[in-house]
Amino acid sequence: MKVNLYNQTEQSLDHIQALINRIFKPEKQRLSMQLIFVTQEEIHRLNLAYRNIDKPTDVLSFPNDDSKDRSLGDVFISIEQAKRQAQDYGHSIEREIGFLAVHGYLHLLGYDHHTKEDEALMMTKQEEILKNANLERIPS
Repeated sequence: MKVNLYNQTEQSLDHIQALINRIFKPEKQRLSMQLIFVTQEEIHRLNLAYRNIDKPTDVLSFPNDDSKDRSLGDVFISIEQAKRQAQDYGHSIEREIGFLAVHGYLHLLGYDHHTKEDEALMMTKQEEILKNANLERIPS
């Protein structure tokens, strides 16, 4: 699967491209997706504009509605929030970015977590993809 990575922050994310390739290469998906890293302020603005939630979040997914386009859609990740959460959860920034990218990707595919059953299905698929990329959650 092809992932187009865009960095709209001033932070260097050179090491992230290899991580993203490792995660998504095994995915048998004919469509691409855009992975856009943004600032805390921008993710807050997007969350307010599109979800009417007036606070920052970690990841937002926007499925592509244009069937002629060869893209699943866009996934926005706040790099600042990812760093904060990695520290809070006691794992690497790579694990957190990987988790957020996969979480966003699964939303583009139609997975959701509105019910316990849907959440269990999504979490299983999420952990399967992360395990294949050697980004398993470390038990505390």
